[in-house]
Amino acid sequence: MSSLINAIVAATIISLASLIGIFVISLREAILDRMLFILISLSAGSILGTALLDLLPEAVEFIGQEACSIVPVYSTIGFISFFFLERFIYWYHGHVHGYDAKVDEKMTVKKYAILNLVGDGIHNLIDGMIIAASFLINAKLGYATTIAVALHELPQEMGDFGVLVYGGFTRYKALLFNFLSALTAVLGVFLTHYFTMNITDFVGFLISFASGAFIYLSGSELIPEMQKEENVKRSAIQFAFFVIGIILIWSLGLLIPE
Repeated sequence: MSSLINAIVAATIISLASLIGIFVISLREAILDRMLFILISLSAGSILGTALLDLLPEAVEFIGQEACSIVPVYSTIGFISFFFLERFIYWYHGHVHGYDAKVDEKMTVKKYAILNLVGDGIHNLIDGMIIAASFLINAKLGYATTIAVALHELPQEMGDFGVLVYGGFTRYKALLFNFLSALTAVLGVFLTHYFTMNITDFVGFLISFASGAFIYLSGSELIPEMQKEENVKRSAIQFAFFVIGIILIWSLGLLIPE
């Protein structure tokens, strides 16, 4: 039961990140860009570190040495699934830098904003399931996964808020609907506990799945954003925060008992 409570609290905190729009409203664009500059680098490092240093080893240990060959298969499924989610369902999602002007060539702005909510809700649902599965294995993995998800959610939610406002929502409605979409993470927690009681080895599958999903997020979304930086000094700062993100996740293994 403690794992369920921890997962609910973690998913709720992640959902509250959607209210970052309240903070974003008062920020100047230059300050916001500097924040995103750091958050993207930290997020890329922490997500990759969680996938390689925590999720994959825990999945192998949980599933067992005899059947560990299935872990890369599940991880590959996670990678492919998130590629599908981002490419086809989440196509028009305003990641980090917000709205792409070419979108209005394909669909109206209002439909774009609604599709953004649907895609965000699906993404948050999966985040909640991954967080819940992590806490079912041990607290250390749960906290590491929550931190990785949170660091990714902050810049993402900033983009979501801007997309909804651009799509015709008032600022207050944008905050409300973005928060409701984020609450699907809590639903994901309950779904994981339901499936855990009814499907054998579901946790092992989900942790392996999450490792592939996190590798995709870091390697296909966040690191390419970092590579767009051409200034040598700023690139060095980005790399430093990227490494700090990895160290942050690694250090949790030393500080938090299983």
